[in-house]
Amino acid sequence: MRAFLINLSLSLFVIASCFIANFGHATEGGQFQQSGRFQVHYMALSSTFLTPQVAKTYHIKRSRYNAFVNISVLDTLIDGNPSVKANITGKAVNLTGNTRQLKFKEVIEGDAIYYIAELPFRNDEQFTILVSSTNSDGLNSKINFKQQFYAE
Repeated sequence: MRAFLINLSLSLFVIASCFIANFGHATEGGQFQQSGRFQVHYMALSSTFLTPQVAKTYHIKRSRYNAFVNISVLDTLIDGNPSVKANITGKAVNLTGNTRQLKFKEVIEGDAIYYIAELPFRNDEQFTILVSSTNSDGLNSKINFKQQFYAE
């Protein structure tokens, strides 16, 4: 089981690295926004970037019209900037104003904690993704970012 989790974590790291190299901003290994003492890291990709095994493990539907949003919150006041648990809520708003609520699932792998939500889309659809997080101390962070999706 441990070997499987290492492979799974490696798969997600490779996906994130490919995304950053091709589409994102590379800053300490990912896209993030600083919110007070917290860094809220984010990534949104088509679910076709996931292997069938990874998609099945996380119960994510692999489809050319389905994406996933991945959020993690790091505490920058603690040595090593560890992941912290948070209550994550969010929504995605397309250019015509249609809103889709995001339902995040918590994933814990060793010291890593992240939150994944699915987002159905149409080809060439752009969203503004708004995410709110509240940690166990009650501190709130809000971020937003734009992402365009293409059916592949």
